[in-house]
Amino acid sequence: MTDEQRTQVVVGIDGSPGSVTALRWALRHAPALGSDMHAITAWEVPATFGYPPVYIDVDWEGSARETLDKAIAEAGEVPPGVTITADVVHGHPSNVLVAASKEADLLVVGSRGHSTVAGMLLGSVSQHCVHHAECPVVVVRGTR
Repeated sequence: MTDEQRTQVVVGIDGSPGSVTALRWALRHAPALGSDMHAITAWEVPATFGYPPVYIDVDWEGSARETLDKAIAEAGEVPPGVTITADVVHGHPSNVLVAASKEADLLVVGSRGHSTVAGMLLGSVSQHCVHHAECPVVVVRGTR
């Protein structure tokens, strides 16, 4: 395939086992899809709800970059002929991934991230992406 024919697969990464599994799935299918990967980690400063912030010197973007780099390393080998671009973007993950879906041919996310709400089968970010993305979405469930 020429570069003009290659598809773009966006993968949402939050460092959770589910997001690493989603990246592995995308890398495994990339050669058959003729795809390049665009791994994205979103970050934002958590709300304090009226309390003074105690994390003034936290490097949120740097921490997000470390999370992304670690997830890519954990995912394993990138198949020959597939390129992976890694970006850290400021904003809520749902909004960042939906915005990225505008330029993508496929969006891949894990079924659950770091949320620990019992009984949730589909996380809020993946659910938002399924409903609002502008390209097909694959939600990859983790292994048991």
